[in-house]
Amino acid sequence: MNENKAVIFWLLSGCFLIFTMVVIGGITRLTHSGLSMVNWNLFMGVIPPLNNVQWQETFELYKTSPEYLKVNYNFTLNEFKSIFFWEYLHRLIGRVLGLVFIIPFIYFLTKKKFTKKLKIQSFILFLMGALQGAIGWWMVKSGLVDRPDVSHYRLAIHLITAFLTCAYIIWVVLHLVSPNDSIGNSKLFRLNIVLFILIVIQIIYGAFVAGLDAGIGFNTWPKMREKWIADAVFSLDPFWKNFTEGRFGVQFVHRTLALIIVVYILFVWIIGKNFILTKTQKGAITLSFLIVFLQTVLGIFTLILEVPISLALIHQVVAFLLLLSVVYSLFVFKKS
Repeated sequence: MNENKAVIFWLLSGCFLIFTMVVIGGITRLTHSGLSMVNWNLFMGVIPPLNNVQWQETFELYKTSPEYLKVNYNFTLNEFKSIFFWEYLHRLIGRVLGLVFIIPFIYFLTKKKFTKKLKIQSFILFLMGALQGAIGWWMVKSGLVDRPDVSHYRLAIHLITAFLTCAYIIWVVLHLVSPNDSIGNSKLFRLNIVLFILIVIQIIYGAFVAGLDAGIGFNTWPKMREKWIADAVFSLDPFWKNFTEGRFGVQFVHRTLALIIVVYILFVWIIGKNFILTKTQKGAITLSFLIVFLQTVLGIFTLILEVPISLALIHQVVAFLLLLSVVYSLFVFKKS
């Protein structure tokens, strides 16, 4: 580990910045701040408006956007500044993340700190990071044409790419910190692969819920008001659109999949009791088990309280931690 200490610190710094971006991105979305910057300048965009003239020019650009014309047409300059702040901060951290990755990467490469495998892994991370930045602007552009909101499909791609990038960083770091020399457990490894897939799908649907504002409406649990499945779930034609573009169909999938994941993690935990596991392996299962239940409770309260910003943000953060906990489980159950 000592010979990889600097590389490990570098990778974890990147993971922390991605986590920070997820938090700031969540605030940006929940405060409807994401369309406040209507252009993208990679270098010049680092400097925010510094005086009243520059602020007024930036505000005039925003006034040409669909969001201002259709939603925020009575905004004052001070109100604009409050939403501009979060989107600016989100983009600024993205630039810092790029520098934190590329500069040490070049240094470690020239100093021959990478093994062949780590070179490949670092290059994959570089591609994932670049892709994430491109997807971010592609997402914002979808809300600058006709609709005063971003595409929920693009929002989901943007979010899940960030989650998977950080998950891959943790996977790489775990092998650097503690090369896996355990006997592993193929059955529990496969079960956790299924859990990983289920959680990825659930995160995507969480982004759909956010993008469609599907958390508002049917704010009761476990039923959707008086019914287990509300009639509004099946309001769109063709039928399949209800579960990808219908607000209440998407909410139904998200809340149902949450229960499926709870039952599944309980099943994995029970199966784990049938094996002789190391303390680390038992801890990995228990950690995922506890986070799933915490996340479910948070989801229920977020729903019934009609999506308060603080609770919705915590719900997103715990989803991030849940995915990383499953990556850890995959690591400890993977055969050496």
